[in-house]
Amino acid sequence: MSKRSWIKIIPYGLLALFTVLVVYDPTLDASQLENTPVTQIADISTQELSNNKIKELHVVKSGENLSVIFEKYSVSLNTTYQIFRKDKSGEVKNIQPGNRLEFTFIGSELQLIRIIKSPVLEFQILTSPNIEITKIEKTPEQIISFKSGIIQSSFYLAGLKADIPESVIMDLAYIFGWDIDFVFDIRANDKFRILYETPFVDGVKVANGSILFAEFYNDNKKYSAIRFNGKNKLWDYFDDEGNSLEKAFLRAPLDFAYVSSHFNPNRRHPILNKIRAHNGVDYAAKRNTPIRATGEGVIESVGWKSGYGRTVVIRHGGDISTLYAHMEKYASSLVKGSKIKQGQTIGYVGDSGLATAPHLHYEFKIGNKRSDPLKVLLPSALPLKKSLMPEFQKLQSEYLKKSNNFLSRDPNAKFFE
Repeated sequence: MSKRSWIKIIPYGLLALFTVLVVYDPTLDASQLENTPVTQIADISTQELSNNKIKELHVVKSGENLSVIFEKYSVSLNTTYQIFRKDKSGEVKNIQPGNRLEFTFIGSELQLIRIIKSPVLEFQILTSPNIEITKIEKTPEQIISFKSGIIQSSFYLAGLKADIPESVIMDLAYIFGWDIDFVFDIRANDKFRILYETPFVDGVKVANGSILFAEFYNDNKKYSAIRFNGKNKLWDYFDDEGNSLEKAFLRAPLDFAYVSSHFNPNRRHPILNKIRAHNGVDYAAKRNTPIRATGEGVIESVGWKSGYGRTVVIRHGGDISTLYAHMEKYASSLVKGSKIKQGQTIGYVGDSGLATAPHLHYEFKIGNKRSDPLKVLLPSALPLKKSLMPEFQKLQSEYLKKSNNFLSRDPNAKFFE
């Protein structure tokens, strides 16, 4: 082999020698290399398995009860008996579809059962060494938000553009719905501002937002709403003077649509092609749009009514009745004589009877006289008692101050000057 060839292989030989010196340890016994690490790993693995914490989740389905679920997750009969005996109020075992149960095991031994009824309520049942039931109620954190908007075509679209939750949009339309017909009365450049609170638990929204304060400017007229303690409800809404916004009847039976035909005793019928009095208002809307009762009352009739098609008539107090016609279908369980609440869904928009397209025909009748639903004066609920006015005015001032602070930093501030 030439000298040049030796020079080439020297680096490889040195590398091989270095590898042998690093890997080989003459002080290490072969039996240690084979046995020690394996035994140690086996011991740790066995210990971890015996103490392993396992959680199993169950979502309650319709028809299930706690006994059946406990049996499925191997809860002993003795443990079940003790839990039921301690549950004297019945709150624990009164489960509903959608409730969640979480079972925690250490190895094969059950340690804890969580029954999660809602984001703000759960029961924790410690099963070892003794049965202990703890009721946990979480207080939501109320996050206050402010939004404003300028209407170009519809309030609903303006609300969505302002990033207002749909539930809050609908609530505002309902609150002002006794005075403003959001189908017929809305004008371009109408504006609104809303202060509302939303409950959160552990950073998760647990319910829809609730309006605290709102102003709506319709055709340059200002309408205000301030939330205050209610009588029969959690709260009611009042104007600046403490007058209730609630009236015996809503102004319109649909949330969002448009008037396609007004009250007109001399209108020419579009199908019959002859003069026939139009004793109500037609609201054009998409098929199956929910129709709401404008006032509290009792169902007088449900069924087909000649040219009206599928029709519901509601009898109210004060010799007032309302009629809803051309329905696609009725709300379930709607029968003659059943009681109806204001705002309750009674049917869905259709084109049954003598109708050219899906719409709702709505009539408002006092005695034997039909009145224009868009113009009839609606009686209001009682105003606040004078003794409550100082408390109400203090709350109103707080809401207004907060709203003004938010508005000062809002892009639409210039429209409210």
